[in-house]
Amino acid sequence: MDMNDYLSMFIDESNDHLQSLNENLLKLESAPEDISIVQIIFRSAHTLKGMSATMGFEDLASLTHEMENVLDLVRNNKLKMDNFIFDTLFKGLDALESMVQDIIGGGTGKADVTAIVSNLQVIVKGDHKKDQAASGTAGGSDTAAGGALLDQFQSSILLQSIAAGLAVYHIVVTVREDCVLKAARAYMVFDFLEHSGEIVKSVPSVQEIEQEKFDRSFTVFTIASISEAELRKGIESVSEIEGATITQLDRETLEQLAGSDAVQAAPTASASVTSAQAEVGTARAQTAATAAPAAAPAAQTSGGAVSRTIRVDIERLDALMNLFSELLIDRVRLEQLASEVRRNDLTETVEHMSRVSSDLQNIVLKLRMVPVESVFNRFPRMIRDLAKTLDKKVDLIITGADTELDRTVIDEIGDPLVHLLRNSLDHGIEPVADRIAAGKPETGNVHLRAFHSGNHVFIEVEEDGRGINREKVKQIAIKNGIVTVDEAKRLTDAESNMLIFAAGFSTADKISDISGRGVGLDVVKSKITSLGGNVSVESEQGKGTKFSIQLPLTLSIISAMLVKLGTEKYAIPLSSIVETGIVPREQIRKIHGNRMIDYRGSVIPLISLAQVLDSTSFREEEEQETEIVVIRKGEKIGAITVDEFIGQSEIVLKSLGKYLTNIEAISGATILGDGQVALIIDPNALIK
Repeated sequence: MDMNDYLSMFIDESNDHLQSLNENLLKLESAPEDISIVQIIFRSAHTLKGMSATMGFEDLASLTHEMENVLDLVRNNKLKMDNFIFDTLFKGLDALESMVQDIIGGGTGKADVTAIVSNLQVIVKGDHKKDQAASGTAGGSDTAAGGALLDQFQSSILLQSIAAGLAVYHIVVTVREDCVLKAARAYMVFDFLEHSGEIVKSVPSVQEIEQEKFDRSFTVFTIASISEAELRKGIESVSEIEGATITQLDRETLEQLAGSDAVQAAPTASASVTSAQAEVGTARAQTAATAAPAAAPAAQTSGGAVSRTIRVDIERLDALMNLFSELLIDRVRLEQLASEVRRNDLTETVEHMSRVSSDLQNIVLKLRMVPVESVFNRFPRMIRDLAKTLDKKVDLIITGADTELDRTVIDEIGDPLVHLLRNSLDHGIEPVADRIAAGKPETGNVHLRAFHSGNHVFIEVEEDGRGINREKVKQIAIKNGIVTVDEAKRLTDAESNMLIFAAGFSTADKISDISGRGVGLDVVKSKITSLGGNVSVESEQGKGTKFSIQLPLTLSIISAMLVKLGTEKYAIPLSSIVETGIVPREQIRKIHGNRMIDYRGSVIPLISLAQVLDSTSFREEEEQETEIVVIRKGEKIGAITVDEFIGQSEIVLKSLGKYLTNIEAISGATILGDGQVALIIDPNALIK
């Protein structure tokens, strides 16, 4: 069997499983007790392991096998998820993704994952809790955080003891670092406690302590007949015992300990435990809202519904699109011929063919439409990792993930969004202390929205952070020579905000690894512009910033207005046109050397298309009345002068390749029904 025949299928399936693993692991982080999520993760990992082994990618199969061992313990309630396990599983997931990427690039999928495998094996053996205990500042506080759960029976005994007026204590005992016989010292402590009352629970278990399977500390729940001071004195009297943290428990604390979440029990257990567990709790809270929107689709698809979709190679869709483009050109040509010949039977046939091809066009375009969800899905994990790196608390709220965009746009939009989101977290969202000082919730919100509006799709990245400091932006722009002092004074708020998109611009006091990297927002702007869209920014200092990206639905077939300049024909995308009209020569004014016209109560610039394109076949100065096309770029409006309107038509966008690369106003070309080539005007380049 030639495995290469199945490689593309393996890659597709692997990417799906990795996406599912990512989403469900994030979901599990917000609900670590939900075993049903672990089952989904386990199934995905198991399938990925089997596929990898079958295809001969042994490293991939081996790493997945180790992850599967951990997940197996969790789903059988033999292991509780904690931060260390989540971090290790996420690292394993990153390694799996890089291996699959290596295979996609023609590699063997091999990678050095010794450290991750070692950590996974430590987790399976249960040794990681000891390591955490060893690294704990309070000596053993982590042990209490990770393992001091009480079952129903134990909590019942302790509650009854409290009700009977007995003292119940939570004790964390730490032995000295140079202790030689840890088990013996622990035995002496246990002996003292048993003579002073009754031990109900110990973590680790008595058996593990006897076998010295603990690092430096262990935890005990005991019902004591002596005071706290006497307990401390008795424990610390044992040689080589460094100290004991003793907390008397009340009914409320015990009820929390008996609950499902150990995190809630921490506050009265000990001060150090409080701190550690609060971090765990807030980390889970951060990712709860983050994971939910992205994880929802995975949960829906895991219900076992019969799939009504098939996978199609994108190259086949591109070929279909190209063939349809040719068909569209021929259709327009036939419509023109039919109008010239004027035969009823020919006209009727062409009209029927036009209707059928219009339906076909809609289907072909829809085949290429992909929900932006495929791009958005990667961001919850990215935000989680970034928030941890920056030590900030952030919720990512995704809406409109089912909004569809052309595959070509989808492929290109990912990187700009990554940059905007990283920028929002790095520069926008404040550290927790700053947010509290500003009277804001300590957790910042980042909204990622997508929605349709007309022939465009809008994607917004909005956060409730510190906002743009316009004065600082202006000062840096002046310092970098982007604007002069006089120009800076005349800038509106919106224009000042847009300065951050200038090449090489940065407001960061020091270059960070998050949104610095030597690449500014100018890259985002140029990418969006190359896709036929535009990006704008709104910001209010102290309240936040919103980046808004406007994108065309498709880049392949667009509706356009055909116009003439003498003998030349041009196409102007309909999506940029506000309206058309005729302006008498005497209504054109000159202001500071620029031609302007009155347009619905405001004065807008009049741009000569003949001058911009250096057209010699149209003499505009001889016209008494000038045809204009009013175009829009964001909130800016302008009018371009043309010779004659031809009419509206659907055109197929063809790239010019290396031709006419020095003319900004041209975005491509199309073939008209009469066989002529018409250049497509880029209105965004005409309005500065």
